[in-house]
Amino acid sequence: MASRNKKFDFGKENYYFEIRNGSIGRITIKRKEKQEAEYTFLNYKRVGKNVEWLGKWEGKKFIETDEPKLK
Repeated sequence: MASRNKKFDFGKENYYFEIRNGSIGRITIKRKEKQEAEYTFLNYKRVGKNVEWLGKWEGKKFIETDEPKLK
């Protein structure tokens, strides 16, 4: 993953993904529950958004980085 210029601190134990909006940049989305994060991520993907799953932030790095799959 490339270096990120974020303007906030990631919260521990939260799940994150990004929506890429071309010239606007990236929007980072946070959810507390994995099921809710996956549901929201997949909905953005279904409507054709360019999304990237980051995973669960554990304080130093992302874990659970496998992208959710459409069923």
